Amino acid sequence: MSSFWQEIHQLDQAVTLSVNSWHTGFSDYIMTLFSDIGIWIPMYAVIVCFLFWRLGWKKALIVIASAALAFGLCDQFSNVIKDSVARLRPCRDDIMLDGGLRVLEGGGGQFGFFSAHAANAFGFAVTTLIGFRHDRRLKYRGYAAWIFFWALMVSISRVFVGKHYLGDILAGAAVGVVFGLFTAWLARLAISYISRNTR
Repeated sequence: MSSFWQEIHQLDQAVTLSVNSWHTGFSDYIMTLFSDIGIWIPMYAVIVCFLFWRLGWKKALIVIASAALAFGLCDQFSNVIKDSVARLRPCRDDIMLDGGLRVLEGGGGQFGFFSAHAANAFGFAVTTLIGFRHDRRLKYRGYAAWIFFWALMVSISRVFVGKHYLGDILAGAAVGVVFGLFTAWLARLAISYISRNTR
């Protein structure tokens, strides 16, 4: 590792330890809640129902497919990069553990760059928000505020529970936004095609 990247890594370690140390019993509970993607399945179900209600079944299916594609791209790309970069998760790094890192969640692979949780959360946020915008009757500002707050909390929770460095989640969020924009663009093309051919 070059001296430049070593300095970046050391800075990331220091910032991560600092963020990880900001805890109370209540914040630990909230952060473990946000870190558990499975617990949010009811929210996904509600969003899917609203997509069908506001867009109709054809457009809704396209938006859902774009969100699923973003998820798949983020997840697989994360796996490739994790194995290529081979950056240990903080919870697997003796230096971080000796530095006082608190680990609130077990499991996970050995490597952590970049965070698939962050990528998937931001990919989902981008694709669904842009998808809802196909409904011209509403602005969806409330949804935008909530879904990006949720994505941010899912991402930062990974630092709080000791599974990722802050740099892991920043990179993951950026990847999620890029793939989200890409799959939302594909969805827009598909919706435009259907609209032209069903008149």
